[in-house]
Amino acid sequence: MNHVIGIDLGTTYSCIAYLEGNEPRVIPNLEGLPTTPSVVSFTQTGEKLVGNLALRQAVTNPENTVTAVKRLMGKKYSSDEVQAIERKSPYTLGQAENGDVIVEIDGQKISPQEISAMILAYLKKCAEAYFGEELIDAVITVPAHFDDHQRQATKDAAKIAGLEVVRVINEPTSASLAYGLDQKKNQVIAVYDLGGGTFDITLMEISDGIFNVLATTGNTFLGGEDFDKLISDWLISDFNKKNEVDLSEDKLALQRIKEAAEKAKRELSFTTESEINLPFIFSDKSGSKHIKKTLSRGQLEELTKDLIAKTFPFIDQALTDAGLEPKGIDEVILVGGQTRMPLIKKTITDFFKKDPTEHINPDEIVAMGASIQSAILQGKMTDLVVLLDVTPLSLGIETENGIFTNIIEKNTTIPCKKTMAFTTVENNQRRVRVHVLQGEGDIAKDNISLAVFDLVGIALAPAGVPQIDVTFEIDADGLAKVSAKDVTTGRTQKIEVKPSSGLSPEEVNKIIKRTQVDDDENKEVVEDEQT
Repeated sequence: MNHVIGIDLGTTYSCIAYLEGNEPRVIPNLEGLPTTPSVVSFTQTGEKLVGNLALRQAVTNPENTVTAVKRLMGKKYSSDEVQAIERKSPYTLGQAENGDVIVEIDGQKISPQEISAMILAYLKKCAEAYFGEELIDAVITVPAHFDDHQRQATKDAAKIAGLEVVRVINEPTSASLAYGLDQKKNQVIAVYDLGGGTFDITLMEISDGIFNVLATTGNTFLGGEDFDKLISDWLISDFNKKNEVDLSEDKLALQRIKEAAEKAKRELSFTTESEINLPFIFSDKSGSKHIKKTLSRGQLEELTKDLIAKTFPFIDQALTDAGLEPKGIDEVILVGGQTRMPLIKKTITDFFKKDPTEHINPDEIVAMGASIQSAILQGKMTDLVVLLDVTPLSLGIETENGIFTNIIEKNTTIPCKKTMAFTTVENNQRRVRVHVLQGEGDIAKDNISLAVFDLVGIALAPAGVPQIDVTFEIDADGLAKVSAKDVTTGRTQKIEVKPSSGLSPEEVNKIIKRTQVDDDENKEVVEDEQT
């Protein structure tokens, strides 16, 4: 087997790594940098730019530069999260025929999966340049709280990019592998993962080479992007008060402000003040207007303290699910660039009564852990490492009166299989409809619909007599298969759960063929220019 790379497909930055001996190594991108901005830009000449080249286009070409696309993966256009993004997005969002969100670039409708595939294809190209050989296999990480729709969307993106996903692994679990590989003592760790777009908290026991996830939970719409937005809103509001001009509808100004906000936020992790200087942000008959503000660390902490506070109910829930108290945690690992913020470090220290581990780069640790998982799957690890992950959300079916009946509870170790018996509600009922759901709501409509199928040909009998066995199987990637069986007749209906949203296999293959044609045309253009 050739090299299998580990990929952290992040909201704001992505990273790739591999295992050299027993040491995970980050693979630099084509510019020699350890991380790559998760940005894609479409130029007027039809070029598709990825990474730093795309990021440089963000101010001059905001309507055609897509950032934070990970937040759109597996989402419906009508969802509250997508609507919130659209209100502040410089690029245009729309609705696909199945209700999914799409990105509209110059009249072309592009799925988030396809844009993510462009990022993955670039990372694949970087790794191939590093090794000097073609690469196909990869372990890809996802936020622990990603649902089936989002996990499948990630796998589709990888397939479009020409990658075979040998395993999908949760980001906090991946980080714990990188941290715990050389740890000799048995311990319980907490992984606090606050990245660009998502938040996860995972509690894990490491014992004699066994990595056992005890509990995981989080919020797929809480991250550094929200910190940037609060700073941006602060700048826009201040400018409006001084000049009676609302910049929120000016896409070019919005992008400049967003970049300045992120830059100031990063600086304030290491300094106490940051100067924000945006000349000629607006012009009218009275002349040009500028933004010149000083943001202090204290002001930033006041602006964003509520966002940090939002992470703690999840920590409490994870501790409760694992049957632990803060004092039962031996080490705290910080993952994701947003955790560099001093207030986050202080708040975590105060809560757990111990300093978090500082020696691991929070931007690289997830990809490094994915590379370790790839080596485990290849049988290259010299030491025994067993990873016991969990399903982050409960799985079940809709039963009488719209009730959600839980069959596999959240935080169940995967892979797993469980069967529960049900029956009919009407006399001589010949058909039952199985509605597969994912979530924690007691009512079916409050959960995520994954699939619907019918079991037909049930033996004639009074209501309550037939026994219908519904079986759930969850694989190591956290994806489910469901079957229903009439015990009397032996009739069985099975379904591999494919999310009701997202790209169909036919659509994925169609995009792959179109991408191959585009790549061939681009190659011909380059060769013509060289000759």
